[in-house]
Amino acid sequence: MYKLTVFVPDSALEKVKSALFAAGAGKIGDYEQCCWQVQGIGHFMPLVGSTPHIGTQDSLEKINEWRVEMVVAKASIKDVIIALKQAHPYETPAYDVIEVLDF
Repeated sequence: MYKLTVFVPDSALEKVKSALFAAGAGKIGDYEQCCWQVQGIGHFMPLVGSTPHIGTQDSLEKINEWRVEMVVAKASIKDVIIALKQAHPYETPAYDVIEVLDF
């Protein structure tokens, strides 16, 4: 089992979550579409060569984003990451995957 954390702008929150759920994320026991989310401020500067969805090159951006966390079964992690990259509007989405151990 893994825990996926991804940062998503307001405008794409439901689209990204739906894609992740459809790919198999967010299943815990007899429940599905489980996640935790909290709003915060994203901080980034697009560099030369980037094609930013939000902002302009060499200009610091601060925007409302959501931190979304959900579990993903080992068998689904590859499909979930592919779905994340396809659904997310950012050129390079910020995400991490952490193994969850249960003894």
